[in-house]
Amino acid sequence: MVADIAYLEQSLQSSQQQVGALQASFARQRQAFAANPMPSAEQRIQWLKDLREVLLAQQDALVQAISADFGNRSADETLLAELMPSLHGIHYATQRLKKWMRPSRRRVALQFMPASAKVIYQPLGVVGIIVPWNYPLFLAMGPLVGALAAGNRVMIKMSESTPATSQLVKELLAQVFPEDLVSVALGEAEVGMAFSRLPFDHLLFTGATSVGRHVMRAAADNLTPVTLELGGKSPAIVSAEVPLRDAAERIAFGKTLNAGQTCVAPDYVLVPKERVEGFVEAYRAAVQGFYPQLADNPDYTAIINERQQQRLDGYLEDARSKGATVVPLFAEAQGRRMPHCLLLDVNDEMQVMQDEIFGPLLPIVPYEHIDDAFAYINLRPRPLALYYFGYDRGEQQRVLHETHSGGVCLNDTLLHVAQDDLPFGGIGPSGMGHYHGHEGFLTFSKAKGVLSKQRFNAARLIYPPYGKTLQKLVYKLFVR
Repeated sequence: MVADIAYLEQSLQSSQQQVGALQASFARQRQAFAANPMPSAEQRIQWLKDLREVLLAQQDALVQAISADFGNRSADETLLAELMPSLHGIHYATQRLKKWMRPSRRRVALQFMPASAKVIYQPLGVVGIIVPWNYPLFLAMGPLVGALAAGNRVMIKMSESTPATSQLVKELLAQVFPEDLVSVALGEAEVGMAFSRLPFDHLLFTGATSVGRHVMRAAADNLTPVTLELGGKSPAIVSAEVPLRDAAERIAFGKTLNAGQTCVAPDYVLVPKERVEGFVEAYRAAVQGFYPQLADNPDYTAIINERQQQRLDGYLEDARSKGATVVPLFAEAQGRRMPHCLLLDVNDEMQVMQDEIFGPLLPIVPYEHIDDAFAYINLRPRPLALYYFGYDRGEQQRVLHETHSGGVCLNDTLLHVAQDDLPFGGIGPSGMGHYHGHEGFLTFSKAKGVLSKQRFNAARLIYPPYGKTLQKLVYKLFVR
């Protein structure tokens, strides 16, 4: 008992010290920004090049740290889904940054001439980034690239669920950036909440919708603008005509990557009623083709921790108890390598159909007509991603026009997130705001409108006292 009390006191003291360090780091960054409020393009490009070099040099260490945190994360998945898009995002920004920074000329209406108008893109100041555990490298580097490209100072809160990766990222960024430019905070949930309460000039959070609500409330006290990258139940629609092998293989890739622990993973599949049995077999063949066995397979990523494993086991038990048919695609589990399962005969009473799954469980929902599939999606909270499989161009257009989601892939999954020239962001319960590429630069910049005039002032014609002939002429010409 005495030992427990001592541990709690020590933990509280540690958290208080971490919160104090957060506040001190924020003050240093605010002061540094005031001393250099508009970094040059050359300076920003150098920041990005330095970041690229350290990621390239330490890629093996990053792969090992992420795998250690997961209990096994496929090295190829880390290279493909974390390191590669991080590096490509840096390259994309460095190649276009000078163009993005260039003031944008705007039109001045005739009645306000002579004058000129433009928009300049000004750094916001100090940006906060809260990183989740599922892609701890990419979801730190993606927003960091946008914030640095826009000329900001950046504070990052890494996830407590990935301690090895979080510590390594902290050490690597400290090698290339002074703390008053980029700093990394570690710590448990209370440190995360203290982080979200800092008066940032912008705060980006990636994580669960439930936590996102708390982050937004905390930010509201400071009127801090937020970008929320949440999640939700991203549907996949299988059309009546698409070859089942095509659809099943591409859905299986999106669902098995990172063991389904992806915010844009297909969460459930809408399949024509008469094609369900064929889809199950095509999907089984696809998954087992990717992973011939589960045991000791380095390509098969584990569930991040016991708490998440218990959550997913709870979903399975709840679904079974309420009438679902569970179709496991492997005979048995191995530690936290959880067997991929399909779920048939699901209904809205099941937790697996209410919560974002974030794991290797895939419900299949039959439908009679494509209109029924659209209605099913539209009756539910708007998802972060939507996937449609079918080659009919007219039906593809209907998907785009008649449903809402953060992003769409036609005949693929996940890969829209890796396109640097596409904005990424949710809608409603799946998030707000965008980043990646140019949209990231804009999110972390203030687009400031500037009207310029010189010596001649035509506006004097409309100054009081009112009722002059010229004023009446102005109204006649322009108030119509």
